[in-house]
Amino acid sequence: MAFDLKTTVQPNIERSTPEKKLNRLIDQIEQLKRELAAWENAKSDIQLYSRKRFMLVYAELHEVLFKQLEQLWNSLSSHEFSKANAAQLDDKIYALAKILKSSKLLNQAQLEKVDELYAYYQQMAEHAQNKKSKKKNDAAYSDLNSDFSAVSEMDKAEDWENTEWEREDWNGEQYSQAREQAKLKRQQEKREQAEKLVEQSLKTVYLKIAASIHPDREPDETKKLEKTKLFQRANEAYEQQDLFYLLKLQLQVESSQSSSQKGLSAEQVKFYKMALDAQCQKLQSQIDDLIDALVWSESAKITVQKSKGKLKIEDLYKQIDADTSALKQQVKVEKQRLRYMGKESGLEMLLEHQVL
Repeated sequence: MAFDLKTTVQPNIERSTPEKKLNRLIDQIEQLKRELAAWENAKSDIQLYSRKRFMLVYAELHEVLFKQLEQLWNSLSSHEFSKANAAQLDDKIYALAKILKSSKLLNQAQLEKVDELYAYYQQMAEHAQNKKSKKKNDAAYSDLNSDFSAVSEMDKAEDWENTEWEREDWNGEQYSQAREQAKLKRQQEKREQAEKLVEQSLKTVYLKIAASIHPDREPDETKKLEKTKLFQRANEAYEQQDLFYLLKLQLQVESSQSSSQKGLSAEQVKFYKMALDAQCQKLQSQIDDLIDALVWSESAKITVQKSKGKLKIEDLYKQIDADTSALKQQVKVEKQRLRYMGKESGLEMLLEHQVL
C-alpha cells in the first residue's frame, strides 16, 4: 500500500524549482510524521519514568513543606515572638499555604488544614489592605482643606510618578506577559488557520480522487477492480482525516492517467504547496501539544523553548533526571530547615538570619 509521493510524472524529467521546493516540503512532512509517531509511542514511557523518578521526590517535598507549615503555626501559638519575628512567621506560613493549597500529593486532612490557614491569612491580607486604603482616603480628604494650587501641583506630580511606575511596570513583568500572550494568540490563530486549510484541502482532494477513479464509471472489469481498491483506500484516508495520504493517492492517480511528458502544472504545484504547508503546520502543532503535555517544570519549559522545535526524546529524559537531582537537593535543604524549626533556639536562629 506504500508508494512514493513525487511531483513529476516521469522520473527522467528534470524537476522545476517549484517542484523541488514541493519535494522538500514532502520530505519535511514525512519527517514530522515520524517524529509525531515517535513522541506518541514514547509518551506513556516518559510519564511512567517521570512518576517513578520526579513525582516521588516531589511528593516528599510537599510532605516536608506541610510539616514546616504545621511546625511554624504551632510555634506561633506556643512561643512569644517580637512583632518583627511574628511577621516573618506569618509571611512564611502564608507562603507555604499558597504553595500547598493546590497540591494533589497531600491527603484530605492535610489539605483541609492548608485551606484553613490559607483562608485565615487571606482575610488578614484583605483586612490590612482595607486599613491601608482607609488611611490613604483619610489623607486625601484632609488635603482638600489645603491650598488648591498646591494640591493641583501635587496631583500632577503624583500622576507623573504613577505614569512612570506604570511605564516601568509595563517594561517589566507586564510587558513580558503581554508578549507571551500575543505569541500564544498568534500560534493559536496559525493553528486554527492550518486546521481550516487542512479541512478544505481534504474535501477538495477527496472529491478530485472520487471523480477520477469512481469504479461505477469504469466499464473494464479489471480496471474497475483496481479502482475499487483505490477508492476504498481514499475513503479510509478521508475518514481518518489523513490529508497527506490523500495527496499521495491523488498524485499517483494523476501520474498513471497523464500522457504528458511535463511535470505538474503551476496551478497544481500551488495547490499542493498550500495543502502540504497546512499539513506541516498541523503536524508541528500536534507535536508541540504532545510535548507541552509532558513538560512539568520551568526548567523543562526553558529547555523546550531553547530547542526551537528540535527537542529530542532523550533530552526530556535527561531533563527529568536533572530536575529530580535538583529537587532531591531542595528536599535535603528543607528537611534541614525543618529540624531547626523543631527547636525554639533553632527557630530563633533562622529568624535572626532571615533564612526562614
